[in-house]
Amino acid sequence: MEDFLKRIIKYKPIIFLDNFIYRIGEDKIFAIGAQLSYFLIISLFPFLIVFLNIISYTSLVRIDLIYGFIQYLPLDIQNIINSFIKDLVINSNQKLLSIAALAGLWTASTGLTSVIKAINRAYDYEETRSYFKLKFISIIFTIALLALLSLVFITLVLGEIIGRKLFEYLGKGEVFIKIWMNIRFVIPVIFMIYTFALLYKYSPCVAKRQNITLRSTIPGGIFATFGWIITSMAFSIYVNNFGKYSTTYGSLGGVIILLIWLYISSIIIVLGGELNATIEYFKINKYKAIEDKSVIYKLLNKITK
Repeated sequence: MEDFLKRIIKYKPIIFLDNFIYRIGEDKIFAIGAQLSYFLIISLFPFLIVFLNIISYTSLVRIDLIYGFIQYLPLDIQNIINSFIKDLVINSNQKLLSIAALAGLWTASTGLTSVIKAINRAYDYEETRSYFKLKFISIIFTIALLALLSLVFITLVLGEIIGRKLFEYLGKGEVFIKIWMNIRFVIPVIFMIYTFALLYKYSPCVAKRQNITLRSTIPGGIFATFGWIITSMAFSIYVNNFGKYSTTYGSLGGVIILLIWLYISSIIIVLGGELNATIEYFKINKYKAIEDKSVIYKLLNKITK
């Protein structure tokens, strides 16, 4: 066992994975994920209020697109979000909804504040900004995220309109429908990657931000995007076919599923930051294993004692 560990620690992929696993334990990712999911559950519905308020003023964006995006989530979560959206659209007064949106913006930024703190920890940066400055940055990020989401929806609608008219002009309308059904989800994926990359780039402490380039945050963005998509789909399949949460928790089953999904999502977001930090750490140390930051070396020390 000892010889095997000494042999594999010489390979770069193993050294990288070893440091990545060490960081997950050292930074208490699962505990941070639990904290982050709590703030996300508080900020999710205020965020939806703000977002729905924005797209209600945009004739190009349709509410049914939102239903299309959440179809890969567990049915219980879909039902919670669908009922919330219907209540807002059908029963809400426009003026009151606008006031709620302004208040919701402050609440929704709470989740972003927690994400920023988690990313700072991943990069081993000490947070030196005041509460109000951090809150202001969180609100800016929340607004930027809302703008990006609106842009995604508008791009999807415009892309479909322009593409359909172009293909109909060429006499290939049916061909476009088949192509569009396959590529329409590529647009949100690209936006998600860059959204996460921008978050990893600009959210850490100001004094250290110049050390992080946008290019260096792309791997974490790709990991967070596809990690979130894959885990959400896998969790959805599990819950819809095997997980009997309603039997255990009764009417609270849907809420419990939502909390677990947010917990998984939180861990994925933080892991994206950890991945970027590990790559950066790897470059600085010239791809060498450091005994103080290694799970394998800790195991070796226990074996040799």
